[in-house]
Amino acid sequence: MPLILVTNDDSIYASGLRALVEQLQTLGEVMVVAPASEHSGCSRSVTLGRPLRIRKQRERDGWYAVEGTPTDCIVLALHWLLKGQPRPDIVVSGINRGANLGDSVTYSGTVAGALEGAVNGIPSLAFSLVSRTEFDYTHAAPFAARLTRKVLQAGLPKHTLLNVNIPPGPIRGYRFTRTGTKLLCTNIEERFDPRGRPYYWIGTEADGRDEAPDVDYTAIAEGLVAITPLRNDLTDRSALAHLKSWETEDL
Repeated sequence: MPLILVTNDDSIYASGLRALVEQLQTLGEVMVVAPASEHSGCSRSVTLGRPLRIRKQRERDGWYAVEGTPTDCIVLALHWLLKGQPRPDIVVSGINRGANLGDSVTYSGTVAGALEGAVNGIPSLAFSLVSRTEFDYTHAAPFAARLTRKVLQAGLPKHTLLNVNIPPGPIRGYRFTRTGTKLLCTNIEERFDPRGRPYYWIGTEADGRDEAPDVDYTAIAEGLVAITPLRNDLTDRSALAHLKSWETEDL
């Protein structure tokens, strides 16, 4: 029985997590280590300035709530909760409440949870349901389980994760994609609390996007699941080759 380590960024109480685990239990032993509260947009942050607490969920065997980020969850699972035991066969993060497409993947706590598994050499997947209002995981969760089964059987290149965005409704097909880009307009709104002190909300609005046929945005727009392989190596190799010429110069 494979060991499947599951996390998310919407918290251990999220409906997407529970729908995912229900499907993954048909594939193997599932261990859930997830944040005790929502950590959307936390990226790959790790908690260094305060202690971390782990609470075993009494009502669910193998479930642990961590007062930290998705990255904290995977680190604690691999190096503490499973210390001296076999490593997970796969790490699965999600199902996120909303999209993680294009440039936004660098903000995503969902993707970060899977990324921490990947950098530790474990095949990893991040699942997100692309919606803004209704979140029905009836079709997304079984698809997530089917793709997880495929990765358990076939594996992935080392240190690679799959970032999977699923449109709402029945699954019409899937496409392997690259990460697209979106032109964003950042809005900052100033408000005042009852004591007259200012505070701020940061928001963004789309102002155009990459519409090439092989990008994740296009697959979703066509009603297809977008599956994008990602790695932690952010090196711009074409720029590196160009900048190598500077090595002969004095700076």
